Amino acid sequence: MTKAPTGADSPKLGWLLQSYFYDYLIAQRQASPRTVTAYRDVFRLLLRFAVRRDRHALAEMGLQDLNRELVLAFLDHLERERGNTARTRNVRLAAIRSFVSYAVLQDPLALSTVQQVLAIPMKRHDRGPIHYLSVVEMNSLLEAPQTSTWSGRRDQVLLRTLYNTGGRVSEIAALRRKDVDAEDRLVVHLRGKGRKARVIPLWRDTASLLRKWLEELPDEPGTPLFPNRAGQAMTRSGVSQRLKVAVAAAGCSCPSLGRAKVLFPTPNR
Repeated sequence: MTKAPTGADSPKLGWLLQSYFYDYLIAQRQASPRTVTAYRDVFRLLLRFAVRRDRHALAEMGLQDLNRELVLAFLDHLERERGNTARTRNVRLAAIRSFVSYAVLQDPLALSTVQQVLAIPMKRHDRGPIHYLSVVEMNSLLEAPQTSTWSGRRDQVLLRTLYNTGGRVSEIAALRRKDVDAEDRLVVHLRGKGRKARVIPLWRDTASLLRKWLEELPDEPGTPLFPNRAGQAMTRSGVSQRLKVAVAAAGCSCPSLGRAKVLFPTPNR
């Protein structure tokens, strides 16, 4: 646990941030590394902005310096100067809200300031229509990888696993060999947001391909189920890139794929 500052002065912002990340996000909430990194980036941007805008001495900043005016100016800066969308702006505001809600428990004298920050509303934004692939488009995409190559066989199983499970890209990329249960009917264990676990049964064609793919992987529980050439787990951007390659290849036989945003449908099986 982060040691609390001594003396009558309110705790500095640096200590509050350290306590928030180590004692709350990581120890209590068990936030994923991706979440911790995303929140870290929010405060890296916010602190740089505060120092540049208000000439704050960073080491002397307290929670009351993180006031409504500063936060609103920061959010406006994100949209106007950094080109962030309203959705990204809202995500970063949510991180700030989370922090001040925790920090005010350590510094109750800043309650009025925190209440004003918490009153900042999320920004409304348009949600575009979601277009799903047709069965013909989906089949073209699943058959696109060239299975004569190692990466093609990996991509084929990867796409079918994504389609079968409906899992997030980050969940599928994080799968290890130990997450595949081959007893009875083949299933995979996914861990999503908030470390929520769920067990997904696989269809026969997916299970058959996955069993063959397992034969190409090292027989170690911690082996990434979908490794890159270096043997490490694929990143979310790496999976997205392979999906783009498959869409481009499938577009030759199914031109409508070139105009579609790929979202997997959920068939009845």
